[in-house]
Amino acid sequence: MTAIERPGTPPGTGWDVLAADGSVVRIRPIRLDDEPALAAMNGRVSDESIYLRFFGINRSMADDYTHHLVAELGGHVALVAEYGDQVVGVASYEVLRTGEAEMAFLLQDSVHGRGIGTLLLEQLAATARENGIQRLRADTLGENAKMLRVLVGSGFEPVRKLDSGVVELVLDTAYHPATLERMADRERAAENRSLHRLFSPQTVAVIGAGRKPGGIGHELLLNIVKGGFTGSVYAVNPKAARIGDVPAYPSISAVPRAVDLAVIAVPAEQVLGVLTECGESGVGGAIVLTAGFSELGEAGRELQREMLAVARRHSIRLIGPNCLGLVNTAPDVSLNATFAEVSPTPGALALAAQSGAVGIAVLEHAGRTGLGISEFVSLGNKVDVSGNDVLLHWWGDPRTAVIGLYLESFGNPRKFGGLARMIGRTKPILVVKGGRSVGGRRAGVSHTAAAATPETAVDALFAQSGVLRMDTVEELVETARVLAVPPLPQGRRVAVVGNAGGAGILAADAAGRLGLDLPELSAAVQKKLAALGAVGPANPVDLGAAASAASLEEALKVIVASGEVDSLVVNYAVTRAGNVADIYAAIATAGDQAGLPIVVNCVGSANAGPEVALADGRRIPVFPFPESAVRALAHAVQYAEWRARPQGVVPELPRVDAAGARVVVERFLRRTPSGGWLDPEQASQLLRCAGVPMMPVLTAVTRSKAIAAAETVAYPVALKTSAPGVVHKTDIGGVRVGLANAVQLGMAYDEITAAAGGPQVLVQAMAPAGTELVIGVVRDRLFGPLLMAGSGGVLTDVLADRQWRGLPLTDLDALEMLHSLRCAPVLAGYRGAQAADQDAVLDVLQRIAWLANAVPELAELDINPLVAAPGGAFAVDVRMRITPAAPEPDWYARHLRGDQP
Repeated sequence: MTAIERPGTPPGTGWDVLAADGSVVRIRPIRLDDEPALAAMNGRVSDESIYLRFFGINRSMADDYTHHLVAELGGHVALVAEYGDQVVGVASYEVLRTGEAEMAFLLQDSVHGRGIGTLLLEQLAATARENGIQRLRADTLGENAKMLRVLVGSGFEPVRKLDSGVVELVLDTAYHPATLERMADRERAAENRSLHRLFSPQTVAVIGAGRKPGGIGHELLLNIVKGGFTGSVYAVNPKAARIGDVPAYPSISAVPRAVDLAVIAVPAEQVLGVLTECGESGVGGAIVLTAGFSELGEAGRELQREMLAVARRHSIRLIGPNCLGLVNTAPDVSLNATFAEVSPTPGALALAAQSGAVGIAVLEHAGRTGLGISEFVSLGNKVDVSGNDVLLHWWGDPRTAVIGLYLESFGNPRKFGGLARMIGRTKPILVVKGGRSVGGRRAGVSHTAAAATPETAVDALFAQSGVLRMDTVEELVETARVLAVPPLPQGRRVAVVGNAGGAGILAADAAGRLGLDLPELSAAVQKKLAALGAVGPANPVDLGAAASAASLEEALKVIVASGEVDSLVVNYAVTRAGNVADIYAAIATAGDQAGLPIVVNCVGSANAGPEVALADGRRIPVFPFPESAVRALAHAVQYAEWRARPQGVVPELPRVDAAGARVVVERFLRRTPSGGWLDPEQASQLLRCAGVPMMPVLTAVTRSKAIAAAETVAYPVALKTSAPGVVHKTDIGGVRVGLANAVQLGMAYDEITAAAGGPQVLVQAMAPAGTELVIGVVRDRLFGPLLMAGSGGVLTDVLADRQWRGLPLTDLDALEMLHSLRCAPVLAGYRGAQAADQDAVLDVLQRIAWLANAVPELAELDINPLVAAPGGAFAVDVRMRITPAAPEPDWYARHLRGDQP
């Protein structure tokens, strides 16, 4: 049990977190040398707080309590909160009995109301959970309203009891969905306060702004001025009194006003000194444009770590280093703190990019197409502010309708997935993930590990969290243009209509490839369209080359009023028979009351603008090609379907044996400390602990023992080699099935052992007839356990029919996995065949997910095949690899990026 840091523990050990006011607090384990700091804190605590904590005014009790935490070992865990250079709070728990402990808190009065008590509670609960404590108990005076608010409002499931003026609360340390949502709400509020001076500053200082054009600092300063920044801007340059029209000062401390945001463009070796001076001058946020840090190797990484330490010590939020800057187009801010040539256009897309060049491309394309930007941030090396931070910041931003990210790496992917699930319920998240071509198969012997590429984890994460993965930044912008205009599609039915027959066919083909439906319109609707001159009224609707703006408008109204489609694709080729203004006006009139999304492909005119303006301010996007319009619409349909579906729940599973699983794993690791593959009997034991049905199997190493095992299992049986190193048994003739008697089994034994080069075999009862599936697990260092389901048996590698998901696995996640397989129609009963028991397959998926979560040592697992039969699902072959594993980090805890795993 982790209780106290030993002497020699680095002083930086702990977790930097955001207080409710956005400032930085460090939570860490108590140290043996903390007693003087704790005694000083006790001296600053008021009599009232002493009374409420110890149920009496006896100040020596506080010193006795903190002395006990520091000096007495065993049975307790203690954490302290550091604010600036002071210890301002302490939280602890004492173990009462197995799975239960009593917690206590003491906070300095000056930090009340900053959420530090809640931060201590969250981390204390996480530590307790890691140490096997399921419940934390607290006795609090009924008049201690502040502490009661902390405990009851924490989000942890409370059981509350009242007795003689003392409130007894018992908190469940598990992360329930409501707990995570409450934590995310607190984190969002703290992030917004913390990032406010970065994104909405009233004063900006550019440090390193040179006098000559062309330098990064000089050009960024000009962009701020030309962009119409509504606040005050200053230059910091010891060799100039003014740079252009901007006053210059020799240092940040000489600037006459308090500075919210410092933009640093000095050489890398000067950044630490400049940032320290910023901290001492009360600067709230900093952007480090300078390169020369972690991208250059270990020396640069060390310099970057020192820079982060300075920023945290002074509660400075830091963007970069090695970045382009940030943009906020809000009218009351109008800040372009970048050195890009692009002038950002106000709009609905918030964008974060690790690459400055990619950011410039999106800014330019978004402006040219009319989408525009609400805020933009170039993350650079992500030393502090990360993708997760800006997700929280943009979650509640009323100007942001769509969030776009260009990422090359993840710091905390599981937290990203949890946030995306919550944020995606109100705002779509579009991601271009760089480095997709960096692949390679994983080292491992299981089918699952061989199939799991680095991109597998990313795709699984995005699929579960509703994130739309884009292949290009152009696709991101085009999709954002559709998603930024309400409403969302209510289904997959799309109508294609226009005067360009070829473009209509291309749009229809694209829709079919992307899974959209083009229903044939009803006879009544077709009759009305024919009366308007349509030469092809079925769908796609061809109005003919001579179609007028008026006929287009009426056709659109007819289709919208029919209720037979969920979205519209308008293809129009401008000819001398019509003009763009009339066509756009017709589309706008029909679209004003449409109540469904419309995308437009307009060609043939240099005057075709990127948008059709509606009366209510919405703007229908216009695309140069029909395929790009349909592709963006298909992404919107995908997002709408994900958003409309229930979130699902992680089911409570009966008949699971966590204690038994621990016994199997610990016994194996005692004999094989470095880990390895379980033998078939051990693997079967672990599978039974998860409650997965498995066909009876026995091992044998001689012909006679194999025959005896078959008598025990009962004929007919299957015989398989279990010789070391054999992966694909059928490839070497290492499997025989349907053996009906001892003679057949003896002959099969001789053939199999000769082919495999070893006497080890498995004798197994025959599985019922059914569809063969493969179920697997591989553990990723960052993403955690990845669960695979696919076509099994000899088809595993031939078809590559697989679906992946991460944990936690909800009932709907499992259902989507199964239904997304190409073999799903076979499971459902293809061409009159009896359907497999799909509920049994889903149950196995959930049980394997449980096993992967319960056994962190489980590195790889293959069930191949899992036979899905009408009467159930049965594991036939199972392989498991166990490796030593430390407890996994708490991926949901509120840690700033520098403390992320």
